Amino acid sequence: MYTSLIAYLFAGGAVVLAEMGDKTQLLAMAFATKYKASKVLIGVLIATTLNHALAVAVGNYITRFDSAQIWIQGLASLSFVFFGLWTIRGDKLDGEENKISKYGPIVTVSIAFFIAEMGDKTQLATIALAAKFPLEPVWVLLGTLTGMMIADAIGIIIGVVMCKRIPERTVKLVSAGAFIVFGFIGSYQVLKEQMMLDTRGIIVCLMLLLVVTAGSAYYLIRKDHNKAERERPAGAYCELKRVSADQPEKLR
Repeated sequence: MYTSLIAYLFAGGAVVLAEMGDKTQLLAMAFATKYKASKVLIGVLIATTLNHALAVAVGNYITRFDSAQIWIQGLASLSFVFFGLWTIRGDKLDGEENKISKYGPIVTVSIAFFIAEMGDKTQLATIALAAKFPLEPVWVLLGTLTGMMIADAIGIIIGVVMCKRIPERTVKLVSAGAFIVFGFIGSYQVLKEQMMLDTRGIIVCLMLLLVVTAGSAYYLIRKDHNKAERERPAGAYCELKRVSADQPEKLR
């Protein structure tokens, strides 16, 4: 039970971090300007359940190759560092929110989310989590679903309902930092417990990883620019909402 709880909490926390500022969170905010938030979240839940169940199955399957356990766990740990750098780089919508569908809101959101999530950071993170906790696939799935719903609900409430600007740069850096820390902890465990390197070898490997990670993070941060208000998924909606409140007679 203790291991199950750890898997659930770790998976939930990791997906919340991965989803903050991610393309699918932006997509949830964009859809929430068109449909009721409750229907958007139902669509997100349906799509995420199908998508992450597939990811957990893949992650759990690859752990069955006993001869490749060191490589699998090593790649799973390094992937968290990669996800941290991906978070710094950020995502943007590619027009998924503007596609017209003849179906209702829930089906429309479900289809768009399922497609957007394929190969996305949160799906890949779910595969890595399933590989990290091979004995707890159900709890990993439940954790990732919980994390996805929390992150998207936060985005909708703050970005759409309250029309407040999410501190994107701060959120990205904090999330990226947490991912990178997880990656270094996992890498340390692999180097010590599975590769059985001595202290000097572990320090050398971690220092090399630190140099590469720090250099990549510096480059990505230098390229990063805060997006203008008009580029936010809910920007135009919130502006219209503000004008409507200030000058209702002009919109009638």
